[in-house]
Amino acid sequence: MKSVWDSAFGLLLITGILLGLTLPLGKLATANAVPPMLWAFMTSFGIGGVLLLVLFYRRHRLVMTGHKLRYYVIAAAISFAIPNFLIFSAIPHLGAGYTGIMFTLSPVVTLTLSILFGVRRPNLLGVIGIVIGFAGALLVALTRGEAGQPADLFWVLIGLLIPVFLAAGNIYRTIDWPTGTDAIELAVGSHLAAAAMLLGGLLFSSQAGSFGTLVEVPWLVLAQVVTGAAMFAFYFRLQAVGGPVYLSQIGYVGAAVALVSGTLFLGENYQLLTWAGAAIIVAGVFITTKAQRQTA
Repeated sequence: MKSVWDSAFGLLLITGILLGLTLPLGKLATANAVPPMLWAFMTSFGIGGVLLLVLFYRRHRLVMTGHKLRYYVIAAAISFAIPNFLIFSAIPHLGAGYTGIMFTLSPVVTLTLSILFGVRRPNLLGVIGIVIGFAGALLVALTRGEAGQPADLFWVLIGLLIPVFLAAGNIYRTIDWPTGTDAIELAVGSHLAAAAMLLGGLLFSSQAGSFGTLVEVPWLVLAQVVTGAAMFAFYFRLQAVGGPVYLSQIGYVGAAVALVSGTLFLGENYQLLTWAGAAIIVAGVFITTKAQRQTA
């Protein structure tokens, strides 16, 4: 387990697979009348709560500082609250697999921001891998969703906002990471802050009465919380080991998992071009992984 905890590639695979599984779970939830904002709240609250129990079990001492509070609030908004709301809102219209493809655009935006802010510049091989992955993402995006069901342009644009927020979160968490702070502690604080924001949104939009819909899907709630908690435990560790650009590659793995699970279990149907694009994306992941090892 320790070898995986210290391996950027191992962390990338685990985190990406868990990310991909959250998308079909979100589609099933919205199909059972759970509002997207409520599902996003439940996700962050459940993840934060589970990881908080882990910290208590480890007898980890929590110390709040002004820096950590700032980090929690900003990271919560741009990394979790807003993008999760967009994701679960878009899934019923775009499909789990197609929404997952939007994650694959995150590395390009992350790379651009990373260069602008001087956080971490990948080598030439890393740039080539990202470009190849992006080419695959473009090929998939041109198919506009499921075969015979072209997605509405409005929801495609909403989906395109997802990688923008994810990339901004990747960069922010790196440049403002509180020195010496445990990764799980940051995950707890950020997710509980996101849950508070989303709860405020539910109350403001008069959706507080929708909590009863969660009672109708208890196994979905449990699966989402367990999957999400496991994912973010590895997610923050991957950020520390691999950096923001390498972290953004989880979108490639997550998109592939979402495509496969959406097709096998949710009856989603995608064109041959979509699968070809997914294969190109996988090639990009392997190239950037090799580049990461060279940099290390």
